[in-house]
Amino acid sequence: MTAISRCRWWVAQLAVLAVIALSTTFALEIADPQQVQAQSSVRPPAGAVQPATPQGGEVPGGSMGNLSDSETWRAIRKGIQGNVSIPDKKAGQLVQSEGDNWRAFKNGPIATWGALGLAGMLLLLTLFYLARGRIMVDHGMSGRTITRFGDIERMGHWLLAVSFIILALTGLNIIYGKHVLLPVLGAEAFAAITAAGKWLHNYVAFAFMASLVLVFVLWVKHNFPNRYDLEWLLKGGGMFAKGSHPPAKKFNAGQKILFWLVILGGISISLSGIAMLFPFQTAMFADTFAILNLFGFNLSTDLTPLQEMQLATAWHAIVSLFLIVVVIAHIYIGTIGMEGAFDAMGSGEVDENWAKEHHSVWAKEAIQARGKGRSRAGAKAAAAAE
Repeated sequence: MTAISRCRWWVAQLAVLAVIALSTTFALEIADPQQVQAQSSVRPPAGAVQPATPQGGEVPGGSMGNLSDSETWRAIRKGIQGNVSIPDKKAGQLVQSEGDNWRAFKNGPIATWGALGLAGMLLLLTLFYLARGRIMVDHGMSGRTITRFGDIERMGHWLLAVSFIILALTGLNIIYGKHVLLPVLGAEAFAAITAAGKWLHNYVAFAFMASLVLVFVLWVKHNFPNRYDLEWLLKGGGMFAKGSHPPAKKFNAGQKILFWLVILGGISISLSGIAMLFPFQTAMFADTFAILNLFGFNLSTDLTPLQEMQLATAWHAIVSLFLIVVVIAHIYIGTIGMEGAFDAMGSGEVDENWAKEHHSVWAKEAIQARGKGRSRAGAKAAAAAE
């Protein structure tokens, strides 16, 4: 047999074997298709040891799956702190439940009582104006003036006033803008105004703090209580009856109360504002609570950074709304509520009769000092002439 014949013989044999194998497989599949499928399946063989069948939603391997351990989740819901490998350790707290309370308090009592306070003050001033009218100078304007506030004093006052108004308007927009302005302006315009207001609020805050220091330095010596304050308070400052003019020095009792409210309230909102400008950097509420606990309070001092921020924002809103309500009354008295009052901060010069009626002790001292100054000036002029 030649080599070519031998090769042909082996090819024929292989072809026969292939046909036999394919035929056998086809026959087995027809006879028992499940057995053939089982042989090709990735599942364990029938005799292998199977794990326990999951029951009630469990998953294999002992994992809890969609079941929950109530104690574990209760602890998470209460704010248990876990461990994380990233630098921001606050991320280890999955749930911060105080956030719900903070949001409900900010959008509920703070916003509600703030609106009531603002509306109540406006209503009260309207009723007062209708009943009392503008408080006029009983003896009429004399035409002679006294210097009440110098340039530096008026600059400090107007810097404080303008910065406070800007902060008040932008702050009120944060609380009430979505209810008042958003439906009127639309989403895009409201978003642009609010974003600009946010930046304005942040930077004007520093002007407010600077003016607060300046006003305190200039006027603190005039705002300590004296013997005239009680009489002024008992007579309501003479604002409820014509011809009633209780004595007062440069600042009456009402102005002194306003001064200390603005200074102390301004310091308070400045500190809470700094805490928000530089978040998670301070623990002023924990420190404050520790001091209050020395006087019998039982306040928690174990506050997380996020709790500190929530307290800062809530307190900032509360004190700011209170000061806005108070300052509205001050603006009313200083403008349409009292004749001649605006001149004190407008030109710095007030009419003598206005000064005698509303600040009689100070007016007497100022007129005497002016007379002595003129006398000294005349004496110097006479000496120079000689």
